Amino acid sequence: MDKIWLANYPPGVPENIDPQRYRSLVDLLDSGCREFADRPALASFGARLDYARLDRLARDFAAYLQNRCAISPGDRIGMMMPNMLAYPVALLGALRAGAIVVNCNPLYTASELAHQLGDAGVKTLIAFEQALPTVAALPANVTPTRIIVTRIGDCMPYWRSWLVNLIARRRAGGRPSTPAHGVELPAAIAEGTSLDFTAPPLTRDDLAFLQYTGGTTGRSKGAMLTHGNIVANVLQAAAWFEGHVDRGHEVVITALPLYHIYALTANCFTTIATGGLNCLITDPRDLDGLVRELGRVPFSTMTGVNTLFAALLDHPRFARIDFSALKFTSAGGMAVQRTVAERWHAVTGCVLAEGYGLTEASPVVTVNRFDIAAFSGSIGLPVPSTEVRIVDDARQEVAVGEAGELQVRGPQVMRGYWNDPVETARVLEPDGWLNTGDIARFDGRGYLYLIDRKKDVIVVSGFNVYPAEIEDVVAAHPDVREVAAIGVPDTRSGESVCLVVVRADPALTATAVLDWCRKHLTAYKIPRSVQFAETLPKSTVGKILKRTLRERYVTGPPA
Repeated sequence: MDKIWLANYPPGVPENIDPQRYRSLVDLLDSGCREFADRPALASFGARLDYARLDRLARDFAAYLQNRCAISPGDRIGMMMPNMLAYPVALLGALRAGAIVVNCNPLYTASELAHQLGDAGVKTLIAFEQALPTVAALPANVTPTRIIVTRIGDCMPYWRSWLVNLIARRRAGGRPSTPAHGVELPAAIAEGTSLDFTAPPLTRDDLAFLQYTGGTTGRSKGAMLTHGNIVANVLQAAAWFEGHVDRGHEVVITALPLYHIYALTANCFTTIATGGLNCLITDPRDLDGLVRELGRVPFSTMTGVNTLFAALLDHPRFARIDFSALKFTSAGGMAVQRTVAERWHAVTGCVLAEGYGLTEASPVVTVNRFDIAAFSGSIGLPVPSTEVRIVDDARQEVAVGEAGELQVRGPQVMRGYWNDPVETARVLEPDGWLNTGDIARFDGRGYLYLIDRKKDVIVVSGFNVYPAEIEDVVAAHPDVREVAAIGVPDTRSGESVCLVVVRADPALTATAVLDWCRKHLTAYKIPRSVQFAETLPKSTVGKILKRTLRERYVTGPPA
């Protein structure tokens, strides 16, 4: 396909970026730390780190890893912590030492963590103190030989660190003991100040991350992301934002976890590259605390997912926040529902600009223009140096306007899955195209519209029914707070649609929901059943876990 989207690029955005501009991700991050040395880089619980301090702490930690942990280029280091000042410090230190970073969810169970650490061969783990009981429960054969313990107050001034740690421990019900073979991060950094550091000769082809993905659909797989992959994606994002970013002065709200690829690239790395201030939100589920923070900080940009935006809009104090500094809001990770986007625009005065990405593409593939007047339902235009096409099941390109599987090719696409050549061959074509598993279509101007996940499509009497369409309709009902649509076996039609609804009004009935659907949907799309739930199961970034819902409802709803 000709790159029809280029005609609608924002002014000044190039067709291509130069992926050779930096030797490695470390080179890019070092450049940001030098250029913005006197600017604030990170904020958390009232404490700030400037870029010069971030640079120094990361250098000292890298020296410790080299000299005391014998970390060599290519060794895997696990990082298991929420958003806190210590995360970017430890991250940059590990990358500088040449390690491959393996991000781990601090809420993992022991079995989930064991799979990831064992598969990656992690010997050194940087772990948040509240995750230590999980680490202690690991089988002996995957327990890391070195554990570096982090606490919320790490990298803060002493008095604030002491207070923040005290409050955090009281809320958590105590302080877990440090393992016998563990060391605390501040002690490691302090020791590193007197140790020599030799920067390894990293290249764009070296692995930077094993970023695990697919845990909601089966055993998680480690996407091999190189330094070049991440650098390219940061440069692609930076090129897109160029006309909207005041370098060295933006204030970014980071409520999504940095261990997730979306916030890792879009918030952490892109913000360092452009000299912004990253306001780290440790627990976005604490909506009262998040709203208080938003009211205190004159933030200019924010990233999030549909469920986070919906939860904020439902908070009674959110609408009172001063949004005058807000330039743009980026949404990704899951489909944005129109009702949520329209409410966000009405309350904040800022259009919710939806984009699209996936872990295997570092992750950004498409982004909307930030000068759009209203939410369009499109996931935007492919970013520079990115090819996108829509294909049928025979891998033949379909016509503009027709739906098919979305394929992506570009410098941000992963090398493959760690230790998994079979899955790698399934998603990566020999000519470099990545099969995303998502169903999408182009319009005549080159804008992409995401229809649904290929695996989530419900086939009713031979017709494809896309859950996202059903959910968008039902979410517009004034008495519905959240909704998910799943396919369940049906003896007459093969499959039928089952709705799982969280009510905003307890009086809402299944009959009322179905009547609403009949007004807005054709017959074969109308759900066969409606179930009500108190909450919907979600991942730590707010994605609704369809697999969990299917496990609950395909065998019958709870009594």
